[in-house]
Amino acid sequence: MTKKLEGKVAVVTGSGHGIGRAYAIRLAQEGAKVVVAEIDSVAAQKVSDEINNLGGASIPVPTDVIEPSSLEAMVNKTIVDFGRLDILVNNAAIFSTIPMSRLPFDQISIEEWDRMMSVNVKGTWLSCCAVLPQMRKQQYGKIINISSSTAIKGSPSRIHYVTSKAGIIGFTKTLANEVGSDNICVNCIAPGNTLSEVNPDEGILKLRTEA
Repeated sequence: MTKKLEGKVAVVTGSGHGIGRAYAIRLAQEGAKVVVAEIDSVAAQKVSDEINNLGGASIPVPTDVIEPSSLEAMVNKTIVDFGRLDILVNNAAIFSTIPMSRLPFDQISIEEWDRMMSVNVKGTWLSCCAVLPQMRKQQYGKIINISSSTAIKGSPSRIHYVTSKAGIIGFTKTLANEVGSDNICVNCIAPGNTLSEVNPDEGILKLRTEA
């Protein structure tokens, strides 16, 4: 590894499982101190221990991204333990770890739609709101929002998920314009189908089998 992130502090939301865990571990391998910000405290501790056992530096912080007070506490803990906050990876989202229907768009419940938007879109917004004061104070920051390839190419189902991830793309572009003058860089990546060890998706398994 290049250790190009030596001296940096990274927060990864939703990093107790799946691709979020992979982001956290790779950031640590590149030299960053990593905050595992995860609503599942047991999973957060496990990933943080894994990073520390590999020679990295990490703390677990139970975090609910739709609760501003939880995010504020996470940022405060980060500053107390590591002294700064350089990188935010907005990975927390509803997908594999919470049951999500493949119903036609007009049969999705209002409750499920609202929950999707709350975690995937509002959670990303609130997480950015929480870290920006510290990044502005430092006059430095990197924010990486996680969208999905389905937001670009569409999907035969899960319109609420796809819509939320399309929103992340627009959010990213606008936020980048707003905070760029503070030397804060905002980008977005759109991964393709990814299996989770928590709840492997049958549709993704089928795609892998057919590939």
